[in-house]
Amino acid sequence: MTDISHSRARLRGVSKRYGGTLALDRVDLSLPAGQVLALLGPNGAGKSTAIGLLLGLLRPDTGSVDLMGGDPRQLAPRRRVGLMLQSAGLSDTLRVGELLELTRSYYPEPRSVADCVALAGLDGLLGRRYGALSGGQQRRVQFALALCGRPDLLVLDEPTTGLDIEARLALWTAIREQVAAGCAVLLTTHYLEEAEALADRVAVLRGGRIIADGSVEEIRAHVSRRRVRCRSRLAPDAIATWPDVVSVVEAGGRLEIVAPTAEALVRRLLSEDPSLSDLEIERAGLAEAFVELTREAA
Repeated sequence: MTDISHSRARLRGVSKRYGGTLALDRVDLSLPAGQVLALLGPNGAGKSTAIGLLLGLLRPDTGSVDLMGGDPRQLAPRRRVGLMLQSAGLSDTLRVGELLELTRSYYPEPRSVADCVALAGLDGLLGRRYGALSGGQQRRVQFALALCGRPDLLVLDEPTTGLDIEARLALWTAIREQVAAGCAVLLTTHYLEEAEALADRVAVLRGGRIIADGSVEEIRAHVSRRRVRCRSRLAPDAIATWPDVVSVVEAGGRLEIVAPTAEALVRRLLSEDPSLSDLEIERAGLAEAFVELTREAA
């Protein structure tokens, strides 16, 4: 169980309906300080509803919501939240520097413009109009705005959509810095390698219910498969007939074999091909565990 003594936000037994549709069904969720929680789920799972409840934008039908020890509809706790949603709704005509100054004015002790620029990688953009920026540059501006108020909770909804690899890694570094300083982060992302790289905990939503909640390793443990990669003279079609082999793919001169366990498979590979080389064994990733969990829940 997660230690909730220092939670920045909590949902307790929360349910929410839209007409005849049950969007959330008795959901418990906590966001402790200094931790990244990746909230994952297929479209329609209830992620947006959970975020709306935590931010006080929606009210639960049953259960309770706590934000910074208070009511999420009150101004004081909401001022301690930094928010980066998929749709920002910012003015295209304002310059980046003007957006930063405007957002900073909402907080009693905001970050300096220089700190926001450094954290979000906005060098050279302050004088540019927001509407003239690329999609990736706009996302970096939105991240800077989310950090303006020195938040204790960051809500990041698909934060790296549209970013190139370098910008994505820079944003990951900035997120880790905030977490190290005690910030709690709620992350939603379709890039499961991003969740795997950043998350301390993963909660998986399906049909409005939490079907799994634990560390990345605990979530990955739901899938016992191993991925074996090697160079071999053996024919993929022959290996595919071996007991327990799930799949065999050949690409770039290497075989990739998926099986429930690796030990017996590797022994047979070495026995039938003593010249086998470049052997690698890998556990199932978060993406495979996510697919398996949501399939089982369905």
